[in-house]
Formats: sequence, structure tokens, C-alpha cells
Amino acid sequence: MKYLLIFFFTSLIALSNAQALTILIDPGHGGEDDGAKAKTIGRVPEELIREKDIALSISKKIYDKLQAKNYTVFLTRSFDRTVSLPERAAIAEKTKADLFISVHINSSPESGAVGFETYYLDNHNDVAIKKVEKTENVQMKGDEVVVQQILVDLVVEQTVSTSKPLAQNIHSEIKNSVGRKYGIPSRGIKPGLFFVLALSKRPGVLLEVGFISTQKERVRMMDPKFQDDYASAVVRGIESFLKSRQQHKPRIKTKKRH
Repeated sequence: MKYLLIFFFTSLIALSNAQALTILIDPGHGGEDDGAKAKTIGRVPEELIREKDIALSISKKIYDKLQAKNYTVFLTRSFDRTVSLPERAAIAEKTKADLFISVHINSSPESGAVGFETYYLDNHNDVAIKKVEKTENVQMKGDEVVVQQILVDLVVEQTVSTSKPLAQNIHSEIKNSVGRKYGIPSRGIKPGLFFVLALSKRPGVLLEVGFISTQKERVRMMDPKFQDDYASAVVRGIESFLKSRQQHKPRIKTKKRH
């Protein structure tokens, strides 16, 4: 734990005024961690639908679209493998990512839950959001939780001024295109204390694409056309964010790479 704390404190990045050039896409879960799950209805035999698979498919589409626009882009995983939250953070450090986009699929015990959400790292007192955090933070236990609680306030201070407008731009694009086209309600932009965002120490967002627990949304999220539309909206949101940063900062400095 001692060395983990030293690593976090010494490697905590200072935000640059530069336009982000390197983007890390993080498909949620993977390998031994299926994430949220649901079974198909009306099929024999039943098929298990897993969050990790849908998240990876959408993440790859976001990756391809950003790469086609000449951004430097990385994935925390490109196939079904286990990647711990600290490993995801290490990848962010190794790639020197400027932005961190984590893709997840929601689930709810409530029948018929629908809609998409966008989270950024910040403190809050919302009970409903805490339920989502509990699901996405399940990997972290024991001393790691203590480290995260110490780290989070430092990271929030460093990233919230960038992460929130990033979330706003991405969410707006999803709402205005995917939301309207498919008739999907927006569940809003929300603050959340997600370990994967805190550990990455980058401006970033966590996207909840839809509810795997609701059949209509589950079927839609498995559709390649929907995935393509959603990925395109995310990319437009990122570019809108970068454009707004340029307009507000006429003198752009390039972040020094080591």
C-alpha cells in the first residue's frame, strides 16, 4: 500500500492547456469479470448476454473512428481478457493519454429501466448514483479502497474542470443524435466516484450506454448499426470538446512528452 500511494502522489498529472491528442478507450470489465449479465428471452437454448462483450464492441468502433481522424488512440483491452483497475491506470500512464473514455452497460432490478448516462469524476451525495458506483467499483477491496479515498480528492481537483465539459459535450451529441433517432431518454450527466476514473488521473468520463436488464435496450445495444451510431456520437462529442477548448485558449501549448 505504501508504494502504491507513493506511485499515485508522484505521478499525479497536471492538466495541460493543450488540445488532447492521445485518447485511451477503456472497454469495461473483461475476462473473468463479465460485468452486468442478462439472458435472452424466447430462445432455446438461452444465450447469456454480457456487458463486457457489448462494451468491447462499442469501444472498438470508437477506437476505429478516432484513429481514422488521425488521433493517437489506445484500448485498455482489445479482446476478452481480465484487466484490473490498477492495470488500466498503468496503461493510461504508459500511453500518456490525455483523455480517458470508459464504456459500460447499465443494469437495474427495476423492470423496464431505460436511458443513457454520462459520468465524470466528482464528489456527490446522491444515493441513486452510489448504487451505480458500487457496481462499477466492485474490483477494489481492502487497502485499495483506502488508497482510492485518499487519491480521489486530489484527482477531482485536478480533473473536474476538464472532465465535466467533456461529459457535457459527449452527452449532448448522444442525446441529439442517438437519443432522438432511437427514442432513448437521457438520464443526465452525473458526478460519480468511480475508481477507474480516479486511478487513471486523467480528464475522463464513464459512459453507461443503456440497460442490459431491459430486453428492448439489450437487443438494440447488440445491433451493429446502433453501436456505430453511438460510437460516432461519442467521437463528435470529443471533437466538440476539443474545439471549444481551442476557442477558449488561443495560445495552445503542447504537453511535454518524456
